[in-house]
Amino acid sequence: MDYKDLIALARMAIAKNFGDNYDATQYEESFTEKQGAFVTLRTFPDENLRGCIGYTLPVFSLATTIQRAAEAAAFQDPRFPSLQKEELDVITIEISILTVPEPLECLPEERSKNIRIGTDGLVIEYHGRQGLLLPQVATENNFSVEDFLECLANKAGVASEAVLSPEAKILTFQAEIWHEETPNGAIINYQ
Repeated sequence: MDYKDLIALARMAIAKNFGDNYDATQYEESFTEKQGAFVTLRTFPDENLRGCIGYTLPVFSLATTIQRAAEAAAFQDPRFPSLQKEELDVITIEISILTVPEPLECLPEERSKNIRIGTDGLVIEYHGRQGLLLPQVATENNFSVEDFLECLANKAGVASEAVLSPEAKILTFQAEIWHEETPNGAIINYQ
């Protein structure tokens, strides 16, 4: 098994909530390492976001993380109503398997020079607030580094200048990204 097989696990975890039975044993035996991951749901064919939830830190086995994140993206993302059964066959699923976030070790004014668009995802921790953006967000939106940092601040609900504050902790991570081209269709690596 490889990471692209986790798309099927995510879809099965969602379908379970509509009465489908599934056996995750083979996935749980294959993906035992603890890793952070996100599951993103998009409508097809327009690719509008339909849900995105995940775990930044490696708390659970990858199989468990994917199952929990898939269910949360489908039914608990506060930005969207719960997914309905008829939507399951018209959404695509994307999984992002994360490295452990590392502090961006530089002076605050040098942060933008040390962020790699298309490679780095970002986390900000500032005055009790936190925000996260996956690496593909910058690429999908044609963001500059400055745009990416501003969007990160907005996600955390803080002023955009917070990203330049010495009090702000900025972390970077990378992700291996797999997504369906069509619902239940071919699975490709994003990068």
